[in-house]
Amino acid sequence: MSQPLVLHSVSYSGSWGQHALSVEQFADKAAELGFDGVMLMAKRPHFSVLDWPQPARMRLRSQLEKLGLHASCIAGYTNFTADLEHGDIPHREFQIRHVVELAEMARDLGSSLVRVFTGYEQASPAPSAQMKIVVDALRECAQRAAEFGVTVGVQNHHDLACGYRSQLELIRQINEPNCRAMFDAWAPALHGDDIAAAAGVMASRTVYTTTANYELLPRYRYHPAQVNYEKLLPELQAVPIDAGFIDYRAFLAALVQGGFSGPVAYEMCSPLQGGGGIENLDAYARRFVEFMRGLPELTPPVADAAR
Repeated sequence: MSQPLVLHSVSYSGSWGQHALSVEQFADKAAELGFDGVMLMAKRPHFSVLDWPQPARMRLRSQLEKLGLHASCIAGYTNFTADLEHGDIPHREFQIRHVVELAEMARDLGSSLVRVFTGYEQASPAPSAQMKIVVDALRECAQRAAEFGVTVGVQNHHDLACGYRSQLELIRQINEPNCRAMFDAWAPALHGDDIAAAAGVMASRTVYTTTANYELLPRYRYHPAQVNYEKLLPELQAVPIDAGFIDYRAFLAALVQGGFSGPVAYEMCSPLQGGGGIENLDAYARRFVEFMRGLPELTPPVADAAR
């Protein structure tokens, strides 16, 4: 495939006890592994707004340019339904301002995309009211990010609008040209959806996709009185990109055929089979690059690509 390949810095952040690199070391690593760009985790220990004033951002941009890398996306961490029980605290305003700062940081790195999440569903108010909170907040984020030439990408991660049809409706309701989907395969795959069909629905609204693959490990609880086991929610175990239950060949082909032409990112954002040593992290990342470079070239149909 010809899409740019991007490595998410969360993979080398130490967040799950894996080997940790600084942002600068991570940039060197991404270039060494053969990636075209980087996605930067916008929180400590990586690209936090508290630690990266403009001069430091410009030095990082220079490093990336020398390495032949593009700052593909700044990965924000938002939850627009946080602490709804305390309406006197302006959490939405805090987070909107945070997204604006991320947009400014993105511009300084030469990036035009900031990733956000929606919100975790709370006990109250009603889900429709929570969705309105998210829509209104994201609409304002997009409007303000537009001043920096930045698109707000909504990833299907948190509870609200994680279903692909709900995500599509969310983008429609926000109705801003620079608010687009960052549509990933793992959520619809876990939902039991046909991920190729979902990709076809979402492709024209999608600017970015992030990949990772998993095995489903069955879990059970023993009940002595019944001399039997209760089946529990399976645990996910991260495995190499071509070794899990998610069919990325079908998913990516459907995305591209539907008009998607954006970057494809890779992340190691949970404990890996084989452990978190630097050698294992590097092996997973290299295997992703090899997998992607080995996929057939796909060109979006002219009519679809123009949508």
